[in-house]
Amino acid sequence: MTMKLDWMRGCATALVTPFKADGSIDEERLRSLVDRQIKGGVKMLVPCGTTGESATMTEDEDARVIALTIDVARGRAKVIAGAGSNSTASAIEYSKRACEAGADAVLQVAPWYNKPTQEGLYAHFRAIAEAVPDVPVMLYNVPGRTSSNIAAQTTLRLARDCENIVAVKEASGNLTQIMEILRERPENFSVLSGDDAVTLPLIALGAEGIVSVASNEIPDLMSQMTNLALGGKWSEARELHYRVLPLMEINFIESSPGPVKAAMAMMGLLEENFRLPLVPITEKSRAKIREVVRELGLIESESAGA
Repeated sequence: MTMKLDWMRGCATALVTPFKADGSIDEERLRSLVDRQIKGGVKMLVPCGTTGESATMTEDEDARVIALTIDVARGRAKVIAGAGSNSTASAIEYSKRACEAGADAVLQVAPWYNKPTQEGLYAHFRAIAEAVPDVPVMLYNVPGRTSSNIAAQTTLRLARDCENIVAVKEASGNLTQIMEILRERPENFSVLSGDDAVTLPLIALGAEGIVSVASNEIPDLMSQMTNLALGGKWSEARELHYRVLPLMEINFIESSPGPVKAAMAMMGLLEENFRLPLVPITEKSRAKIREVVRELGLIESESAGA
């Protein structure tokens, strides 16, 4: 039976990683961002995922970001540490390291580039789960990034066979696939949306929440919308959904986390720095983002977002 986690529900934030101009991690801003999330009502934090640019960070940097997040969040929010790799042995090592640091769970993305078969995906995730049997594991299905879809039956097989595989972050965009998981999942297995824009419809279908990009900018509104939907207050949740939908959409006008970092820079939350091969967004996209964040009242005027 799937390990029961009452806290695996609501709005989680896929945290950005703030960098300084020299490319180093801006630890002071990271602490501030984590604190802002918690004060905004977010109860789950996910460092070192796609939005956190973990692909360009070293193992030690990943470990440092996870440790800082745990330190700030301790006792106030749960930390689901990004610990994935396209090497099963490395993913096991990263997971053990995150657990030793005090992470509450680990996020395991489908291996990229290798393009394993469904049997290979099953073997990969099962090996990780067995290596850290006391640690909750959240699968992460994002075919647009990995070129490898975790089929519904593979997710369900893992959920049934591995007690500590407790959830999936589903960002396939395939509603039929996600509904199959929701319909056939074992008791206590959670499904969280990996796409902000479909959070509300997926909760209506039975999902437990969202691992959000938009909550980097609006933790209060995303946590409110998710909680309203989970509480069955559909009219209020729908109103809030449509209010923030333009931001959810504009965050992906270019490759994430480019747009969300641009918006956060306009809000004065961080410096808009990336590591190659990521580069700042175009001025055309920047103008569109500025318009959306101004409409939401996140910046006061054009000059404030310049």
